[in-house]
Amino acid sequence: MGKSLFERYDFVREIFSEADQVLGFSVTDLIFGGPEDELRKTANAQPAILTISVAMHELLKRSGIQPDAVAGHSLGEYSALVAAGALRFRDAVHLVRLRGQYMQDAVPLGQGGMVAVLGLTGDEIEAGCRRVSEVGTVETANFNCPGQVVVAGETAALKRAMEIFKEMGARRCIPLQVSAPFHSSLMLSAARKLQPQLEQVEIKDPQIPVVANVNAGYVKTASAVRDALLRQVSGAVMWEQSVKRLIADGHKVFLEVGPGQVLTGLIKKINKEVSLVNLQGELEPEKIMARFKEVM
Repeated sequence: MGKSLFERYDFVREIFSEADQVLGFSVTDLIFGGPEDELRKTANAQPAILTISVAMHELLKRSGIQPDAVAGHSLGEYSALVAAGALRFRDAVHLVRLRGQYMQDAVPLGQGGMVAVLGLTGDEIEAGCRRVSEVGTVETANFNCPGQVVVAGETAALKRAMEIFKEMGARRCIPLQVSAPFHSSLMLSAARKLQPQLEQVEIKDPQIPVVANVNAGYVKTASAVRDALLRQVSGAVMWEQSVKRLIADGHKVFLEVGPGQVLTGLIKKINKEVSLVNLQGELEPEKIMARFKEVM
């Protein structure tokens, strides 16, 4: 993940070095050398993904590509805020390390998780969640795209919820390989721990529009950014609504800043008319710009 970028560009190595310095350990060695089970732990995965995303954004900047607006899915919101000038990278990588630790500590391993539900509407899934309340907590966590909503909750309650969703006509219920029930009320203790850390970090007003996960609305001030990041820990990620907001406001070209195609895949299901670009391993600035121009 990110190795080709690291080997090719001095500025990418500088970003990785800054992350190592801030974290007090070599996330660089962990990314490239593992062990994989350590890298997958959310307290390590979050700063690792942020570091690579910021490095890719810097490559895009140097290729002449500047966003008119940004949004990020869950952890990606921190990358979006760095791109918007609201957060310094070193502060963001420090925050997401703590965020990951607090979120993992909020629920003992094995006692909570997440499930992707395919083929039901958000309203249907919320109704199903209410039917599980006697067993335990299950809540909507990610509104990814039409027909794909992720729920989070306690293990026993999730098992019952999957039965209910299938009875309601869900096409599939897919348990996700995550270590905790993120973006649910079970994360409230993590939010409380993160709050003083967010208050200590310098946050600036975004220089370009940023759509927040928690309400699919724009955060225009530093205080709004801080509040959105705090609420996001235990609140649902409204990705489908965020993309629709951007489209309604005239944004028609979406570029995914990351090594994969997950978000462009979701956006295609939200609206087939917009143009989508992802890097697909491309490292040449000239080729990146040429691909971007093809869809403009």
